[in-house]
Amino acid sequence: MRTVLISGGGIAGPVLAHLLHGHGFEPTVVERAPGVRGGGQAVDIRGVALDVMRRMGLLERASRVRTRMRGMSILGPDGSEVGRSTEATFSSGRLDGEDIELLREDLVRIVHEHTRADVEYLFGDTVTGLEEDEDGVRVEFAHAAPRTFDLVVGADGLHSTVRRLSFGPEEPYTHHLGSYLSVFGTDNFLDLRDWQMWLRDADMGFGIMPVRDNTELRVAFGFESAPLAPELRTAEALRRTVVDRLESLRWEGPRLAEAAREAGDFYCDAMAQIRMDRWSRGRVVLLGDAGYCPSPLSGQGTGLALVGAHVLADSLAGSRGDHRAAYARYEERMRPFVDLNQALATENPGGPASEESVTHAKNAIALDD
Repeated sequence: MRTVLISGGGIAGPVLAHLLHGHGFEPTVVERAPGVRGGGQAVDIRGVALDVMRRMGLLERASRVRTRMRGMSILGPDGSEVGRSTEATFSSGRLDGEDIELLREDLVRIVHEHTRADVEYLFGDTVTGLEEDEDGVRVEFAHAAPRTFDLVVGADGLHSTVRRLSFGPEEPYTHHLGSYLSVFGTDNFLDLRDWQMWLRDADMGFGIMPVRDNTELRVAFGFESAPLAPELRTAEALRRTVVDRLESLRWEGPRLAEAAREAGDFYCDAMAQIRMDRWSRGRVVLLGDAGYCPSPLSGQGTGLALVGAHVLADSLAGSRGDHRAAYARYEERMRPFVDLNQALATENPGGPASEESVTHAKNAIALDD
């Protein structure tokens, strides 16, 4: 039980690959994108996830590229300031805390650079078929020749291909949270200087933060909606929906709409959670958003990815070749942690979870057990 295919080259997959290599496994990571993905929102490394980064020797590197906000303004629909804080922001929490906020693309790059010497990466490819027998899993790819691996890990996100191939359609596991989120970058036309702006207008709202030494803006725009019809969930249709909604805003709508229309890093998807009774089937197991996406509303997707990778690697390393026992131990240890962190997105709909809940959830597991 040495060869492991990991589908997904974001955060969870490469971290797991690095940890497994340290335990003597031979990991391969397949990633649909042609290279390391850019774009995305700011993410948080909190609580026990900081210990995972520290053990990997990456905490200092992550700290060097963290966001350094001075505070935030809360705006009314017309753009007038109705509140402000120099103590905390909605994206990162308290500014004087030990948690680290950084751009997702920076964390992905750091992890990839740290792992690429020891991990085989297959970029520009994806899994198309899984066939398991007593000796392993025969994996078919869109481009590469078929190969057999001892184990397969799906770390390929909310719309996981591995989950679909092994567990069936995603609909039974996807729980829509009543809104959609779009993230995209643009020039700093607001001249923000280490300062965020947050606005809500009826059933829509956005957060804007400057990045890259205040040369760019990263926009996170959300709108309330029931699940959209399939024909409205294509990349082109979602962009049109976001552009139309941004144009209707009373403050900076036209400029934000044009930025979304032209953005090369445009992203939009449903705010949703993945909830499953079990995360493994045979030799296949799910990790991170593929198995237990908490949604960006929780602020803990990155934490679950990092901690889940550590717990799964530990479980496999200590299983003496018994993947069933390893997967059972992984689920036993992670399930309470996942439940608490998913609850952060649902305990207070429309607003941030309480500070007490966040503190409890982000620390509710020990790495060594």
